[in-house]
Amino acid sequence: MDDTPKADEPTTPAPEPAEGSARGKKLKNVLLALDSWIDSSIYGAGVRLRAIWEGFVAFSERFNLQGPARWGVEIASEGMTWGAVGAVLMLALAVPAFHETSDDWLKRAELSVTFLDRYGNAIGERGIRHNDTVPLEEFPDHLIKAVLATEDRRFYDHFGIDIPGTFRAVLSNARAGGVVQGGSSLTQQLAKNLFLSNERTLERKIKEAFLALWLEFHLTKNQILKLYLDRAYMGGGSFGVDAAAQYYFGKSARDVTLAEAAMLAGLFKAPSKFAPHVNLPAARGRASVVLDNLVDAGFMTEGQVFGARRNPATPVDRKLDDVPEYYLDYAFDEVKRIVDTLPKGYAERSFVVRTALDPNIQKAADTAVRDSLREFGKDYGAKQAAMVVMEPNGSVRAMVGGRDYGESQFNRATDALRQPGSSFKPFVYTAALMTGKYKPNTIVVDGPICIGNWCPQNYGRSYAGSLPLITALTRSLNTVAVKLAEAIGRGRIVDLAHSMGLRTELKITRALPLGAAEVTVVDMTTAYAVFANGGVSVEPHAVVEMRTPAGEPVWNFAQNAAKPRQIIPPEIIAMINPMLNSVVENGTGRRAMLPGTKVSGKTGTTNAYRDAWFMGFTGNYVGGIWFGNDDYTSTKKMTGGSLPAMTWQKVMAFAHQGIELKPTPGLGNQPAPKLDGAVAQATPLEIDGVQRPVTLSPVSAARLMKLSAQMREAAQQPPRQPTASIDLGAATGNN
Repeated sequence: MDDTPKADEPTTPAPEPAEGSARGKKLKNVLLALDSWIDSSIYGAGVRLRAIWEGFVAFSERFNLQGPARWGVEIASEGMTWGAVGAVLMLALAVPAFHETSDDWLKRAELSVTFLDRYGNAIGERGIRHNDTVPLEEFPDHLIKAVLATEDRRFYDHFGIDIPGTFRAVLSNARAGGVVQGGSSLTQQLAKNLFLSNERTLERKIKEAFLALWLEFHLTKNQILKLYLDRAYMGGGSFGVDAAAQYYFGKSARDVTLAEAAMLAGLFKAPSKFAPHVNLPAARGRASVVLDNLVDAGFMTEGQVFGARRNPATPVDRKLDDVPEYYLDYAFDEVKRIVDTLPKGYAERSFVVRTALDPNIQKAADTAVRDSLREFGKDYGAKQAAMVVMEPNGSVRAMVGGRDYGESQFNRATDALRQPGSSFKPFVYTAALMTGKYKPNTIVVDGPICIGNWCPQNYGRSYAGSLPLITALTRSLNTVAVKLAEAIGRGRIVDLAHSMGLRTELKITRALPLGAAEVTVVDMTTAYAVFANGGVSVEPHAVVEMRTPAGEPVWNFAQNAAKPRQIIPPEIIAMINPMLNSVVENGTGRRAMLPGTKVSGKTGTTNAYRDAWFMGFTGNYVGGIWFGNDDYTSTKKMTGGSLPAMTWQKVMAFAHQGIELKPTPGLGNQPAPKLDGAVAQATPLEIDGVQRPVTLSPVSAARLMKLSAQMREAAQQPPRQPTASIDLGAATGNN
């Protein structure tokens, strides 16, 4: 066959391989090789791992256990696993506790302060006098044994946490259905006293446990015991066993008898409940339990404690002592803040502090609050109250933090956050007046208003229509306050309230103008003091001056405190104060009217009647009072114009006796209104059978304190040496 192409048949030459095609084929081969290598490597690794695992299994089978031994190993293994997890968790929980020891923790409580009232009379102490503490070896043996037998019998045996004792306490409490026995070791109690508060929370208990371990690591057992005896609160405002022995028995802890030691040892659990000056039968019953503990622990025999049982301790009569404990706590906190501002090189830790306390007003406030709760508390469903009385310049003259300091040391005047209700409205009205768009006689409309789905209503669920602004405040109309806030802006109100002295966060909500934010009694009193002094800023203070025990000046409020500034213009004060006076004389605060002087103020009642307030002032004093319950339960329809206004009137009527009455800014010298009804018939408050004694004016008190300081300085001067006598006869030659 002839394969030669014919002339009319075209010929097609073979194509040349392209360069790009060759490169792609080469890349394809490389990828195939890589894929093969990866597959081979993975397979080979799997074969090797399988061989290693089979070898490990074969090796492990030599240690294979059966029966109980196997279960023991597995349990131990699980225990180690969970132990490691627990250790990490414990470390995470320990970090917050150890933060409490970040500063010089051992010197925290070394501050020692002796407090004087405004006239220079000693009223109490706070802190610890380390130069007066009794060495551990000088405490009586029976006192040490009584404390250990009652608080921690295994103190010298455990590592800070008494695990058997804790389980024993849990079982005892479970059987009793309540807390009858504490599980905290003595070291844990010391950790709480040094670093933590008394709040009953799981977080605090966790911190307490870790801090107890920390103390055991850093201190010896005797050092821990010594700190515990020196730092524990023992009631009556005394801290430490020696101070308690001085207060209750008038002697040093070195000299207490077994009966007295048993009574002192019984105070650690609940000093307010078993304090002998408060409840002597309870204190003696608790001392008998301590004596039982001494015998049960094997520290003493029944014969050794028989005499103490037959002759229980009798404390010094302290019924006439009336220590203003809440006030001293407040003043001590202020001293600590002042000390923190002193130069770092300042080493003095002991001070004598003159306060602004007026003991007569303080006693009147204590008595009035206590009597009001005793007489009407049950009817109104109120168990607690708080009150602050200060002068318009911010000097705190009296403070009541609760009905009984022995039952609760929580200061409701400074630490409790409560809604002020309508007593917040003066800030709304003042802010509106400061815009210049409103006057006391400006006509406003009391009618329905809704902001979104919120439609506030007045107390009587009715509307008054058009009326002057002063009448709206006098009648405490909610809708008008809300409309004013909408018109001027709620932020303006918050700024004004903060500048006047409210230090808590005031959340800008729709209900802000009706007092929905939370405040303290001392802050509200401070803010109302701005109304009473003509619109000048106020710094509330208990400390007037601080000196060393030698009399050297350390700090003085007049010289070292921030200078006041004008917050509210005088022309605005001249508008708002008559409006607040109308609230008292024509509105909800009539029960707060005083004889001989005009009163301005505002009542406050919150939703569900949880809180009832009265805030009021004259030209001499400003006072704030709150009634309610610690657990936020509702009262029995108690309003600010009822028990709060009545109690405020009792205290202020007493405080204004025997003093020069000053006019209230904006009211001038207007005559005081005539009292009628229940106010006119109210019996003036008497303390110890007498009414308010005449007090010194501020100028006279300052002069008296200056004279007292000069006398102290003179007493410290060395005696002057007598000059040599001269015989005049011999000098002149006469015999």
